[in-house]
Amino acid sequence: MAETTRILPFDVEAIAEAARLIASGQPVAVATETVYGLAADATNAEAVARIYEAKRRPSFNPLIVHVPDLATAERIGEFSAEARELAERYWPGPLTLVVPLRTNAGIAGLVTAGLSTIAIRVPAHPAMQALLRAADRPLAAPSANASGSISPTKAEHVMKTLCGRIPLIVDAGPTERGLESTILAATDGRIRLLRHGPIDVEHAVETGKGIEAPGQLASHYAPSKPLRLNAAEAEADEFLIGFGEVSGAASLSPSGNLVEAAARLFELLHAADESDKSGIAVAAVPNDGLGAAINDRLRRAAAPR
Repeated sequence: MAETTRILPFDVEAIAEAARLIASGQPVAVATETVYGLAADATNAEAVARIYEAKRRPSFNPLIVHVPDLATAERIGEFSAEARELAERYWPGPLTLVVPLRTNAGIAGLVTAGLSTIAIRVPAHPAMQALLRAADRPLAAPSANASGSISPTKAEHVMKTLCGRIPLIVDAGPTERGLESTILAATDGRIRLLRHGPIDVEHAVETGKGIEAPGQLASHYAPSKPLRLNAAEAEADEFLIGFGEVSGAASLSPSGNLVEAAARLFELLHAADESDKSGIAVAAVPNDGLGAAINDRLRRAAAPR
């Protein structure tokens, strides 16, 4: 958590400082053509967890990954002919495409919320483009505001809800669009609209079911095995995911660090699901700060299906 939040006008020095902070695992706010985004290294799970910590986000939804161009996007996601056509037509710009995640793409599981797809966008704004090139890594970047508050279109909007929670805001003036990007899924030979936004695509045939991208409100990734919460020890044939003093077969965080726990959540759920045990148990996690988001996801994962 930052002690102070600085605002620097968009220039070469501000971008260099933002890139330095991102390399150290911190999130920074930067203008895009839609709204201000809270950007962090998409390959660093703890950096992504700090986005959630700053936003006080109540649940781990998939985050949009920003990249500088289509060639970079294709190293992370698998683009069908239809997806590539949309990218070539609308990128750079306020369109996010949800495509299958490439194996070994290096994206933190917290970014995709454990899903096998990834939401990718090539932004048009010079500030975000400059940061992507200076940071030289994909950036996860939801809107730069506390969860549930109005989306930020100016640096002062960011400061209003995130002051003291992030180290830096790169001020490039008011955003052009003021509305989050259109999100389309291109995963099964069809183009499906997942979120309305500035771009109206004619052939987006249906709204997706379930969470595939930000701004949706259905069930998330859940393991295939029964999941028991608030466990102090493993029962017969259970894979126990520990936390703090409860060690288990693996631990979200032996020291009880919630940022570390959030960063490891999906990795360990997958590991437990792939183990030879028939059930999964998870130790109690305090419901403070990021713990509320961790517990929200665990409750969803444990719900009857």
